Amino acid sequence: MDGFIRAIDLKKVYYVGNQKIEAVRGVSLQVERGDFIVILGHSGSGKTTLISMIGGLTRPSSGNVFIEGINLWALGDKELSLFRNKKIGFIFQSFSLLPSLNVLNNVVVPAIFSKKAKKDRKALQSRAHSILSDLNMVDKMNSYPSELSGGEQRRVAIARALINDPDIILADEPTSELDIRTEYEVIEIFQNINEAYKKTIIVVSHTLSWAQKAKKVIVMKDGLIYDNIADPVETLMGGMSKRI
Repeated sequence: MDGFIRAIDLKKVYYVGNQKIEAVRGVSLQVERGDFIVILGHSGSGKTTLISMIGGLTRPSSGNVFIEGINLWALGDKELSLFRNKKIGFIFQSFSLLPSLNVLNNVVVPAIFSKKAKKDRKALQSRAHSILSDLNMVDKMNSYPSELSGGEQRRVAIARALINDPDIILADEPTSELDIRTEYEVIEIFQNINEAYKKTIIVVSHTLSWAQKAKKVIVMKDGLIYDNIADPVETLMGGMSKRI
């Protein structure tokens, strides 16, 4: 198969003074529609940079990303922005909620620039209500971020990522600030989004709990990724599996 998402020989190099930092060192990755992939790696392994390049947020030093055959990094800035808004929902490590907006309005923010939303705001709010209901957050619709727990704020961030009905969800350390019980609840939410909403999901994390729910686990270390992993813990801590 050609792959719903194809990353081809992605590299990202940063320069800090005279120091050259190779954050991603030639990664190729194929993701099929409906996959739920978790990329595990320690801090500094390059996983955030990788997912940012796949999502069209960080331009690679070299290499290409294709989504449904479209070369992201051949698009102009406006085209890329519109493509991201339509096709990809982002969930960042920080909740990034707007403190002056209530839950409902935080969820609809990514959709306010779409032509469809401008024509039918009532339908947009109805969709937001439906998503929040699925996430057991309807009773918090009029609350503000400061009034929510960490787990509740994460649910709002997830709802916001779903509002435009994107095909792809990209999540960067979505459970890093949560306690263990809430972490498991959020992981189960992602599994449900994959199965019930039929979304293609890529999560990057250092938390091994994700490996229990993902359809595929990849380990990233020193800017490279490794596949065919029998034991992610062993791979992270020392021994390497087959590189892809």
